[in-house]
Amino acid sequence: MKKNLLCCALFGAMALAQSASAQDFDDRWYVSGGLGQNFQDSDRGTRNDLFGTLGLGKFISPNWSIDGELNYQNPQFPGNDLLFSQYGASVDARYHFLREGRNWWPYVRMGLGVQKAEEEFNNFPNPNSPGQREDTMLAANLGVGLQGDYDRVSVRGEIGTRVAFDDSSVVSPDSDRFTDLLASFTLLVKLGDLAAPVEPAKEEPVAQQTCADLDDDGDGVNNCDDKCPGSAAGQAIGPDGCPVPLTIDLKGVNFDFDKDTLRPDAEAILAEAVSILQKYPQLKVEVAGHTDSVGTDQYNQGLSERRAATVYNYLTSNGITADRLVGPNGFGESRPIDTNDTAEGRARNRRTELNVQN
Repeated sequence: MKKNLLCCALFGAMALAQSASAQDFDDRWYVSGGLGQNFQDSDRGTRNDLFGTLGLGKFISPNWSIDGELNYQNPQFPGNDLLFSQYGASVDARYHFLREGRNWWPYVRMGLGVQKAEEEFNNFPNPNSPGQREDTMLAANLGVGLQGDYDRVSVRGEIGTRVAFDDSSVVSPDSDRFTDLLASFTLLVKLGDLAAPVEPAKEEPVAQQTCADLDDDGDGVNNCDDKCPGSAAGQAIGPDGCPVPLTIDLKGVNFDFDKDTLRPDAEAILAEAVSILQKYPQLKVEVAGHTDSVGTDQYNQGLSERRAATVYNYLTSNGITADRLVGPNGFGESRPIDTNDTAEGRARNRRTELNVQN
């Protein structure tokens, strides 16, 4: 039963070690071999003896290591050739008190294992003398030590104790355990090469944004050049970021001299303007009427208002709601677009415009 428990502990420790991730510590497996002095419990009555160890282990975190270790010693009783052989296996955890920049450090050890005892004793006058007792028992390890690391190899110097819970000794029938003092030196050889450190991904420098990269009001003009940073959505914007007046071209919607009635050719042009306004329902326009310079200012003002009203009425009668129209406004002869010195220029000045307001 004790052997089964040890096997489970050993496999569990190895699985834990295997699953540990190596990110900021050396997690290579290592093999170890050690030699030391076993100061035997005086209740055994045996001489102190050398012992040897073989092991396999690894660090599972920056401070913890796990080792599976075999040990063997074969002490002799004084005054005769009888032996009290002891050998076993253990799983040991060590906590390492590391300090940055130093390649040696102290540690503490704790572990559990099993020990096999083969005790020879004087069985005279039995012809099978000497007799031999064989038994397996639980053992516990405690110790302290120093470890030095030198890249591929490490060394350990350790002092500890092993308690073997042996309650069937022939030479010491009243004992239920033996406590041995152990002093040892162990060499560890690391297997494989240390994984190359993972270089952190270099972040590309983020370009500093300037006003030339920003357009807070979304009008298509960067903040550096935008003289009107609060432009409303849908406005026509000039290169300086400010709203610019737009006019829906009603070229051809001209009036006969001193008339405010639409000519047949003008209705076709206005029909196209209605189509534009229906396609862009967010547009709001001013209906503005103009005249040439023939006549008095007062007369021309009234005539321009009547011409604007003619176009206004056409638009509303063809589905353009009044809330999208500003006016009708008349400007008389105050805003000519051509000379009033020629018949052709005066004809162009007798016009009506739709000026976009947003």
